[in-house]
Amino acid sequence: MQFVDEVTVTVRAGDGGNGCASFRREKYVPRGGPNGGDGGKGGDIIFSAEPRLSTLLDLRYRQTYRGHRGQHGQGSDRHGRNAPDVLVRVPCGSVIRDADTGEPIADLTEPGQAVIIARGGRGGHGNAWFKSATHRAPREAEPGQPGEERRLRIELKLLADVGLVGLPNAGKSTLLSRISAARPKIADYPFTTKVPVLGVVKAGDYQSFVVADLPGLIERASQGRGLGIRFLKHAERTRVLLHLVDCTSPDPARDVARINAELSAFHPALLERVQLVVLTKTDLLPRLSALDPKRRALKRRGHRVLAISAVTGQGLPELVDTTADLLFRSAELAASQQNSSPAREARPA
Repeated sequence: MQFVDEVTVTVRAGDGGNGCASFRREKYVPRGGPNGGDGGKGGDIIFSAEPRLSTLLDLRYRQTYRGHRGQHGQGSDRHGRNAPDVLVRVPCGSVIRDADTGEPIADLTEPGQAVIIARGGRGGHGNAWFKSATHRAPREAEPGQPGEERRLRIELKLLADVGLVGLPNAGKSTLLSRISAARPKIADYPFTTKVPVLGVVKAGDYQSFVVADLPGLIERASQGRGLGIRFLKHAERTRVLLHLVDCTSPDPARDVARINAELSAFHPALLERVQLVVLTKTDLLPRLSALDPKRRALKRRGHRVLAISAVTGQGLPELVDTTADLLFRSAELAASQQNSSPAREARPA
């Protein structure tokens, strides 16, 4: 299935039904009063988060959504029926923005979360609504109000706890295939991962977390080189970033600095995520002691470092446990910061 994470659509809510201008015409009832009914309300356009969806592919092939019009009012005080709403299902993690202004409208992160994007027009009043003691034979009736129309830009940001970042061929896909049931494409050439891949990792008996394998970054990716930084938006929701670096690289610390520079160019807030440097492919080294100077260089720059081999499995249990512990600590820190924030003073009525 094709992975689509950005689309632009147009939504138009339904117009309200017109009010009716009519008078009672019945035998033996002289001068029957006005009895025109009101028009029905137009249908809303509602976006809802659907957990079974993982791409915006359906919205790419249908780029216009129109609501139904409310039924017109009729004589004999018969009001028009309200039109049904139109429900548009999108994946969890979808961010909806106004395409013209860029203003965020909704961020649908919870399954079943719904928001009215465009409201249907109000139905017009019939002439019965205008009658009064001094205005006994109104002949006016209102037309239905038009529904709202908007152009929307929808971006999908995958919901993952951990993001795997690094240069191409750093071993991200191989690692994900070893610690989860995900089966990303693995090959010995760069950019085998062209779209993000999610995997669920089990840590212990009761804890699990979601890992996102992101396409490899290269220097000046923020300027469009390689696959660019288009997919880095999927790292915005993560709490921990694992920097995967090939341990045979002559300068792993420089590789991490290059990746962090591209993260900062995309969104400086990504540098505030908890980071763990993972030296991969240790099975290619003749002896593990060759890693010592590279570890020291990384630690001097303040990085936490682990070494693994996804092929032999060396260091994978420690990596999973450390990542789970970092996630637990980050959740505790976020909860403590939320609880310690000063409460707003109540304003006098």
